[in-house]
Amino acid sequence: MPNPKYDEEFKKNIVSLIEGGKSKSQVSKDYNVSLSAINKWVKLYSVVKVDENTVLTVKQIKELQKRNAQLEEENLIFKKEIAILTPHSEKD
Repeated sequence: MPNPKYDEEFKKNIVSLIEGGKSKSQVSKDYNVSLSAINKWVKLYSVVKVDENTVLTVKQIKELQKRNAQLEEENLIFKKEIAILTPHSEKD
């Protein structure tokens, strides 16, 4: 039996059911989805309340962390370029 491809909205709905109190095993039976897939989706799509008006998924947090690391690396490169291109006086 081939593994069906579920869209992101379906995965988020499954996670919402679990966060709403349904058991993973019951959701697995009701929607014919493996427990391992459900566990993976819960890790990716469970929400984290950042403040009163901001809720992020674990997936979004990981994407932000990746982008932050990329920006920090670019910033370091720019600092090194500035140090190389900036003329130094004899006092330095």
